Amino acid sequence: MKQNFRLVVCMSLLVVLAGPVFAQKKVVTIKLASIVPENTPWGMALTKLARDWSTVTNGEVELKVYHNGVAGSEQDVLRKLKQNQIQAGVFSSVGMSTISSKIMTVSSPFLIRTDAELDLVLKELKQELEQEFIDQKFQPLTWALAGWVKFFSRSPVFVPADLKKQKVGTASDQPELMQTFKTMGYQMVPVELNEVLISLNSGMIDAVYQSPLAAGGFQFFGIAKNMASINLAPMMGSIIINQRGWRAIPDQYKDKLLELGGQLSKDMNTSILKLEADAIATMLNYGLIINSVSPEQTQLWYTDVEQAMPRLLGKTFDRELYGKIQTLLGNYRNRR
Repeated sequence: MKQNFRLVVCMSLLVVLAGPVFAQKKVVTIKLASIVPENTPWGMALTKLARDWSTVTNGEVELKVYHNGVAGSEQDVLRKLKQNQIQAGVFSSVGMSTISSKIMTVSSPFLIRTDAELDLVLKELKQELEQEFIDQKFQPLTWALAGWVKFFSRSPVFVPADLKKQKVGTASDQPELMQTFKTMGYQMVPVELNEVLISLNSGMIDAVYQSPLAAGGFQFFGIAKNMASINLAPMMGSIIINQRGWRAIPDQYKDKLLELGGQLSKDMNTSILKLEADAIATMLNYGLIINSVSPEQTQLWYTDVEQAMPRLLGKTFDRELYGKIQTLLGNYRNRR
């Protein structure tokens, strides 16, 4: 009996002592979907972010990244976020606008015109923009520039009248921009991104608005070889996590993860601007022609949009947010 008792006591002590050794650390896994190719700056930044998350959380939070659009389109990713099949996703301005219609206002044509203006708007209005996502039960982790949208066309474009003579291809999932340009008298033709080159070749369209990175990567500039120097709008990128995923992360790590998101934004803004410059330089070597728009011609673009905007505010773009950005940038431009 005594031997049995000692055996039970010894086994109990072994269990107690061995518990910490064999206990499994609880790991929170956050699945993040991205439509961006893995070998691009955004893709590589996400891979690094996953490593950084593991480091700052002592391995308690694993960020598992699904690159290359394997989780589907931005609409697919949003649906899976809501169903918690994944917990986070990378979204462009277009994708973000499906979460909050206000967000597309940041990419209103010719509203924000330079890198410095974009930095100012995000600095001053970031909290308000983020609240839009929080209200929809999402937590933004980062905001970053994904590129400046420009016009690429078969024939030179210097003023609005030049572009209005050409058929402009636009993605069907960008109804806001399509409606904007239709309102201003442009010939808009819905074309999916993977069909733009075919449509240019066939003559179905003559022009597109895209970032230089996209124009170079998809070889649009081979036919639409004219690029107007004017910036149409900033295209934004953001990482969003759903509420269930954010709540699952231990509170003591959340500030650190948001800091990592802020650093990613800074790194991406620098990388994208350099890559755009490199892409334009490469395209110039292969026949791209830059249509340098003069200050007087630039004003014609601004006037064209200003005349159409009263019909678009409250419908395509949020009136209140547009007004705030316009006032903020008006004051900034007057001080320069």
